[in-house]
Amino acid sequence: MSNNVSSTEYKSGFISIIGRPNVGKSTFLNRVIGQKIAIMSDKPQTTRNKVQGVYTTDDAQMIFIDTPGIHKPKHKLGDFMMKIAQNTLKEVDVILFMVNVEEGLGKGDHFIIEKLKGVKTPVYLILNKIDQIHPDALLPMIQQYNDLFPFAATVPISALEGNNVDQLLQVLKDQLPEGPQFYPADQITDHPERFIVSELIREKVLHLTREEIPHSIAVVIDKMERKEEKDLVDVIATIIVERDSQKGIVIGKQGSMLKEVGKRARVDIENLLGSKVYLELWVKVQKDWRNRSANLRDFGFSDDEY
Repeated sequence: MSNNVSSTEYKSGFISIIGRPNVGKSTFLNRVIGQKIAIMSDKPQTTRNKVQGVYTTDDAQMIFIDTPGIHKPKHKLGDFMMKIAQNTLKEVDVILFMVNVEEGLGKGDHFIIEKLKGVKTPVYLILNKIDQIHPDALLPMIQQYNDLFPFAATVPISALEGNNVDQLLQVLKDQLPEGPQFYPADQITDHPERFIVSELIREKVLHLTREEIPHSIAVVIDKMERKEEKDLVDVIATIIVERDSQKGIVIGKQGSMLKEVGKRARVDIENLLGSKVYLELWVKVQKDWRNRSANLRDFGFSDDEY
């Protein structure tokens, strides 16, 4: 904590970011933190675990929780994701309900608003992607949402371009209670490096593969070892898929797809770890893993705490 701020003036709190899949929650979190900790994809339901990002200034600390997009589950993994998102609402000081103004009010938003009606936490309406629509379309949309729920505040932003993000942070700081600094000033997430490395690899598979692949993959880090004398981090990871045909797609012709995944992931992992990375990727089939509790636990989706 900064020496010139007394502990009574310091503000801190937990802020949950909720919304339909693909409204820009991870993009917003990465924008605020200034570093990639949440993976971004144009494919829905990318975020599977709670990803915490820590934003610290001289007089405040905001802990943002990027939750899985709220949707009706289709398998055990979906149930796990929904349990995370809904339990988070009870644990925080502020909820940001993010919507995509390009898509407008939809069934998914109504579903989330019904969930919010039982919550006592202040809820802010965050209209994202305002750079994609005409300003005249914004006011009727704000009215439409506010007719459905008593939002504590409404803030239009563009997470991608950064429009109004600083203004939103100021509004949040004003709302937060006085409290301690929970994390060291230079810490940006509570997730271990292994988790973020696995997410960066998964992001590249999402970007490069066709529709049938995205939600069928998990990434497990088998080994992550820093070799100080060489300033090198050795990473061995396995990409898990559900079917043999998916394995073929992820590997690609003569290994071309896997090579491209590795090349792109290595750049982000080197940025994250601040050193050279040797990355070795394998692909393994684990049939129907999203519906098997043992597999979900093995791949880091344990719901024991819920």
